[in-house]
Parts: sequence; structure tokens; C-alpha cells
Amino acid sequence: MKREAVKSSPSKSLQSALKSDEPGSLGYRLRLLKRKYVSFSGLKLILVRVVMYVLIIGLAFVFLYPFLYMVTTSLMTNSDLNSSSVQWIPTEFKFENYSIALQLIKNWVYARNSLIVTTIATVGHVLSCSFIGYGFARYNFPGKNILFAVVILAFIVPTQTIIIPLYLTYSNLQWLNTYLPLLIPTFFGFGLRGALFIFLFRQFFLTVPRSLEEAAKIDGCGFLMTFWRIVFPLAKATIVVAIVLSVVWHWNEYYESSIYITSASLSFLPPRLNAIISAASGLPDEQQEMLRLLGLEDGEDTLNNAVVMAGAVVISSPVLIFFAFAQSQFMEGIERSGITGE
Repeated sequence: MKREAVKSSPSKSLQSALKSDEPGSLGYRLRLLKRKYVSFSGLKLILVRVVMYVLIIGLAFVFLYPFLYMVTTSLMTNSDLNSSSVQWIPTEFKFENYSIALQLIKNWVYARNSLIVTTIATVGHVLSCSFIGYGFARYNFPGKNILFAVVILAFIVPTQTIIIPLYLTYSNLQWLNTYLPLLIPTFFGFGLRGALFIFLFRQFFLTVPRSLEEAAKIDGCGFLMTFWRIVFPLAKATIVVAIVLSVVWHWNEYYESSIYITSASLSFLPPRLNAIISAASGLPDEQQEMLRLLGLEDGEDTLNNAVVMAGAVVISSPVLIFFAFAQSQFMEGIERSGITGE
């Protein structure tokens, strides 16, 4: 009889837990779930969530498709590229494609040049655009609205339409074949997408309470001290947005640099993709000669689209890694920088 009592005790405890009305108990939670979902409103909520997740997954796939295609193609063999049955997953992962791409890129001086220019231009954009945006947000001066309209116009007008006067200006200044046309404008709020950063900082500074600046003035802070010690640190989220966008755009920038810079020693990493494309699109004899120079004449090593995609992965990987670390701060900054209309 005692053994039967011991065996029946778990079932009795489970029944008591199901019947319990105490908050946090199993029975209480089950009844809440039943009320939430086993009803018309609950079914409607489930349907809305299913549709929402389907849309999110579909949009995510649209944005991820080019990157997934690039990575999977970069690992394919020559037979996989020519086979209609192989679409996504290679029959054999060929990591030698990355070795060939790295050897075609040849010189890490290009990566160093890209890193130096990207870093300096990003610092220039953050300092100058935050200062200009603060002036537009806080001070009234003659022609303020006209100047801000010029800023917006500078963002709307593409660089290709004003490249000739820019080229002539930099030529008169003897800045051609140097990094000055890419760096100096960033410290004056111009440069690559500088107008957008001014707009972002202006929108954020409009939300900063004026009482903070008034308190700083009472404590004896001047204009520069108030901006640098009080207002600028508050714009951390917007600063992160400006840094991420500036790094991505300057690292991938190709148009202006190809016009202003003609020396190969001053070139950047992204244009090296053209060397890989030229090698992959060459005649068979030229490809064999290239492979022989690379020491890859044995085996199936072939200059094809897989090598081109491997080069694209190598060139884009620094900004992808950078964005992976700054993603959370970047999304927070997007919500608070004025893009959402706040």
C-alpha cells in the first residue's frame, strides 16, 4: 500500500499543479496560453505573426542572395560551374580559388592604402560634419536656410555631373595623383556623402535639450567647449552611423579614385578586382601562362568565375567584419539619428 501511495504521488502533484491558480504555476500558465491563442483573436495573432515572419525571411533572402551566391560560387570547381545540376552546394569545396585570388591581388600595399585613406576620411567626416550639423541645429545666421538647401543639393547631385570642374580645380591645385582630393574635402564637410552626415548630425542635435548648453554656459564653457565636452559625446549613436557608412563607402569607392589617381603604387584594394576579372576572361593560352607564373599549372586550377567571386569575398571581407562588430550600435544609431523621422 505504501508503494502504491508513492507511485500515485507524482500524478497527484501534477494534477494539483495543473489546478493551481497561483501566478507562475503550470496550470496558471496553461490557462493564459489557452485564453491567448485558443480564440479568434489568438488565431488572428498567430496568422499575423506567421505572415510577418514569412515577409521578413523573404526580404532577408533578397538582401542575402548576392552574398550567398558569391560565397558558394567562390568554392566551386570548374566542373561545378559548367554543370547545370549544381546550383548552390558545390560537389567539392575548392579553397584553392582563394589562394589564386590572393596571388592575383599580389600586393598588400593596396590594402594598406585603402586602410589609411578610409581611416583619415572617416575621422574628417565625423569631426567636420558633426560641427557643421551642430551649427545648423542651434544657431540662426543670414542665409541659413539657403546654405542648408545647398547641403541637401550636394547630396542629391551625383558626383559624375560635377567631376569635370572638380578635376580642373584639383589640377590647378596640383593635387592630382595624390590622396588630397579624397581627404581634404572631408575635413570641410564635403567629400564622399558628406552632406548626408551633416543632415544626420543636424537631426540629432535638434533633439538635444537646450538646458544642457545653458547649464554649460553658466559654468563658463564657451562654444567650442560646450560642443566638444557636452554635445558631441551625446551623439554617440549618430557618430557610429557616420563611421560605419563612411568606412563602407570609402573602402568601396572606385570612381573618384580612378580619376584622380593614376599611379599604381597609390591604388586601392577594390580596383584589384579588375585584375582578377581580366585574368579570368583571358584566352586559354593566357590563362595557362598566368597559372604557370603563379605555380598552379598542375591539377584543375583554372581562372574562372569562382576565382573572381573568391577575390570579391577577400576584398569585401574587411568591411563585412567591421559591420559585424558594429551592427548593434549601428542599428541603435539609425533609430536615434533622425532617419526614422524623430
